[in-house]
Amino acid sequence: MIVNFAIFPVGSGESLSGYVAGAFRIIEQSGLSYEHHAMGTNIEGEWDEVMSVIKQCRDEMLGASDRIYIALTIDERESQLNRMSKKVESAKAKI
Repeated sequence: MIVNFAIFPVGSGESLSGYVAGAFRIIEQSGLSYEHHAMGTNIEGEWDEVMSVIKQCRDEMLGASDRIYIALTIDERESQLNRMSKKVESAKAKI
């Protein structure tokens, strides 16, 4: 499955990159395939693996802020691997 995931604190000022850096560290150390982008991160893996990473990010963020925002979009397809790169390659091939 691929999860588009965004997390940030609410009411913690205008610049949130310091908070988001903690989530980046957790995601990067997870060993899962990921792509950071301006509005969040795509993470690819099995349900339990991805949700464990998201929970770790949540716990980290709640340690630094009393209120957080989390957005998840899930694309789940059985028996498909490396879909993050394949989806983009497929679309680009059709240009």
